[in-house]
Amino acid sequence: MPVMTYNHPKFLVAVDCVIFGYEDSELKVLLRHRDFDPGKGGWSLPGGFVNEKESVEDAALRVLFETTGLKDIFLEQIYTFSEPNRDPGERVISVSFFALIKIQDHDTELVGKNGAHWIPISELPELIFDHKVMVDQALLALQTKAANEVIGRELLPDFFTFNQLVDLYYAIYKRPFDPSNFRKKVKSLNVIERLNFKDKANSRKGAFYYRFKEPEQIEPYSGMVFRLHNQR
Repeated sequence: MPVMTYNHPKFLVAVDCVIFGYEDSELKVLLRHRDFDPGKGGWSLPGGFVNEKESVEDAALRVLFETTGLKDIFLEQIYTFSEPNRDPGERVISVSFFALIKIQDHDTELVGKNGAHWIPISELPELIFDHKVMVDQALLALQTKAANEVIGRELLPDFFTFNQLVDLYYAIYKRPFDPSNFRKKVKSLNVIERLNFKDKANSRKGAFYYRFKEPEQIEPYSGMVFRLHNQR
């Protein structure tokens, strides 16, 4: 039986990945210099076209692996960008994703070969096309995620101090909040556990290290971890 085809214009489909990492108390985004036209030489998000036998999710995972050398990365779809003139080269529909990785785990040599660099979110350069909008939407998605669950498993080292977790939230929200209330809320959720050794690099007394419990050890919870509005 013959396969039906559609008499309709064909479009290109791409994925673009907003890859967040955390380092030196800064939330960072992985950007690279685009090496082809249009937009050659400009700052771009890692991305690529979806292959014929790929889903957009598979394409995004491939881009992440080719860029960082990592698999099993947290990945979430954000939005579909479909404005007809968004790419001056051709009609391209792009599906954006955001990913979270531990910077210390990625393949530094591979990232360098891709012409990619970690840029603090507060120091973003001008980006090509609509990539700045993608970053803004990804940051909002990350803030929403952080408001509803204790994040850090994908961004912090395996062992971390509570102050490092607080600093991560500062970096994500860039707004003041009461660390003592935050500490009480996080501890009440019972998602992290204190370890019996300390970080003594910054004080003689030292600060206890923590780690995230395994997912199967965590009881479901509801309520906000961090309020997006009117936070004190």
